[in-house]
Parts: sequence; C-alpha cells; structure tokens
Amino acid sequence: MDQAAESATPFDDVRDLAMREVSPDGGPADQVREALLGMGREGDFGRLGEASEWLARWQRRYPPRVENATLAIFAGAHGISGGTDVSLSSDQSTKSKVDALRDGKAPLSAIAAQVGANIRVFELAIEQPTADFTDGAAMSEKECAATIAYGFEALEGQPDLLGLGVIGAGIGTAAAAVACALYGGTADYWVRPGPLAPKGVSGSRTDVVNTALARHRGHLDDPLEALRCVGGRELAACVGAILAARIQSVPVVLDGFATTIAAGIVHAMNPAAVSHVMSGHVTKRPAHQAALDRLDMAPLLPLEFNTGGGMGSAAAIGMLKTACAPFLGRPQS
Repeated sequence: MDQAAESATPFDDVRDLAMREVSPDGGPADQVREALLGMGREGDFGRLGEASEWLARWQRRYPPRVENATLAIFAGAHGISGGTDVSLSSDQSTKSKVDALRDGKAPLSAIAAQVGANIRVFELAIEQPTADFTDGAAMSEKECAATIAYGFEALEGQPDLLGLGVIGAGIGTAAAAVACALYGGTADYWVRPGPLAPKGVSGSRTDVVNTALARHRGHLDDPLEALRCVGGRELAACVGAILAARIQSVPVVLDGFATTIAAGIVHAMNPAAVSHVMSGHVTKRPAHQAALDRLDMAPLLPLEFNTGGGMGSAAAIGMLKTACAPFLGRPQS
C-alpha cells in the first residue's frame, strides 16, 4: 500500500477543500457598482450596495438576485447538557422545535415564508448526543469528518443563497469552548451570554469550558481538532456547508454566535475561505460581536435578538432581496 495513503486521515480532504483556490467573478460586481453610480452618488445605497456587489461577485452574475434561497437549520445534541446546568433548553425541546419547523408551525417558518426561503431541517442524531467533552473528545475524527461531509447536503437544490442556523441544548457552550481554542482568552469571556441567561447558568458553562480546555490541552491548536474535541455535530455540519458553498460559488449568510464560530473554524484553516460569507445580524450576546470582530465581519443588521436559531439569517435573506431590488428588470447575464 502507498505510504501516503496509509498516512491519510479523515481530515485531510477537509483541509484540502479549505485550501482549494476559488476566485469570485469581479465583472458582475463592477457592473453593480456602475449601475448604482448611475442611480445616485457613491455610497448612497450603503450596506445594501455593498451587499449587492458581494452577491453579484459570488453568484457570478449580473444583476444579482435571490430566487432560490435555502435556510439550513442543523439540530444537534451534546453530552455536556445531560449532566450539567449549561442550557436553558433540553434535547426534548430541540425535538419539539424540529417538529414545529417541519410542520411549518414555528415562528421561523412564517419568517422564512415571508422572505421566500426554503427551510431545510437537518436532525443530527438528537437521540444520541455527542460525548461529554469534559471526559473525552466530543467526536472521533471519522465521525467529525463524516458530519462535515453531511453538511454538504445543504447545497442540494442548487440554492443561490444559503442561510445557516443551529438549534440544540449545549450548542453555545460548545461554541464558546471552540472559540477559546481558536482565539485564546478566558472561558468566561467567550461564554458571555445574552442578558436573559441566569448567572448560575453562565457559571456552569464557564466551569465546563475550563474543564474541557484542561482535559484537551495540547490538542486544540488545530481548528479541526478543536472542533472534534470540544465542538458538536451542528458546528461540523455548518463547516461542511460553508466549504461546499464556496466550491459551488454560493454566498452564505451566518446567524448567531455558533454559526459565526463555525465560520471561524474555516477561517482558521484559510482566511480566504470565508470571503463568500456574510454576517446576517448580531445578537445581544457579547461573545457574538467578539467573534465577528475576530473575523473582521460587520453584521448586515443589528437585530439584537437574544438568540440565533435561524431568525437572523431569515431576516437577512429578506434584506438581501431588497438589496437586489434596484436591478429588477435589467438585462440578465
């Protein structure tokens, strides 16, 4: 057997995908800029003008348009949420949210319908949570790589815009642990929740993250190892969706803190690999803004939701449709 084949690991393909050269098309973005200048002075359209250029660049077409948006919601479960007080929700409430989304009865369902986005819900073995990462790695390398590959399915149906969202107990704590691995800093800095979280919950989350960081010390320098050791399936699936979207030249809209940390994992492998990604909004969670700062991303909308869950992505899809409105009726390329 070839020695290179023997030394290959499940993460090698992921790293290769992140490092693959993908260039957007600047021509359509130039056409957007010229058209906007014909409608007024430079800067008149502000962030909407920037967003329309970004869409045109990554959709590789003029005028930019959002005709087939997908909102991918990844639902996960974490071993840390079973025996510790780190979450205000539960795996049962996650299942209820999944059912409501699939039945079209969730608030997000109405928002997605309003903006014309197709919701796809991906249930990631909620009945079999990832391992408690204070005792061992959350996932094996094989499982983590397979879940990243599963995230590619968000691109089925060839969307022209992909919004991300995650739901599940323990997700914020896992994202905080990954953030510590990626960016350093203290656990309490990255745990910082929104204003409605009780102090006791924040303390429990901080203790869990500190325990996990000590348990996995020496294994967190690599972003994929950090994901495997202290992350979760929903983060892994978001990583896969972001990578697949880049290869297919599909622009991506992030939701809350966790999806931003998923983009941070990709960014840590290759900063250029998130140039097709935009932050849809910023929540009231201080750690969310801190993560956006690390990625040098400005949110499209300061909605100040208390949570993610896909609502910010859905609202941003509507705003991106508005950004395309000035070009309606123009010849398409």
